[in-house]
Amino acid sequence: MASLIPYDPLVDTGFDDLFRGFFRPVRFEGRDTAVSIKMDVSEDDKVYTVHAEIPGVNKDDIHVTIEGNQVTVGAEVKREKDVKDGERVLRSERYYGSAYRSFTLPTEVDESSSKAKYDKGVLELKLAKKPTLTGKRLSVQ
Repeated sequence: MASLIPYDPLVDTGFDDLFRGFFRPVRFEGRDTAVSIKMDVSEDDKVYTVHAEIPGVNKDDIHVTIEGNQVTVGAEVKREKDVKDGERVLRSERYYGSAYRSFTLPTEVDESSSKAKYDKGVLELKLAKKPTLTGKRLSVQ
């Protein structure tokens, strides 16, 4: 005869891990996880407009590289040590380090006509499109 096994619908479904996740620390001490740069990209006839969220960064620490139709945005977040005598840090969850993001656009970008502006944690790029060269038709003789 077969033995009966009690069935618990909450076991092995990940339901317990869901609630356990609420009480885990966001970041373990000494472990850096890269922060992704969140972006919105739109276009019109002449330019691509990129809005990238890079909070807590000085504008001098932001680097934008354009190679053809590939754009790379990088930023360096530096840790500021402002612990006073007799004070100790109980928890530190802010990210310090480098963040990079690359993406490819459908057409090449004209670096000389492109502009970048950083205000209130948002980098705005106006990337001018290179005019597409139309092929010249040769007559066959």
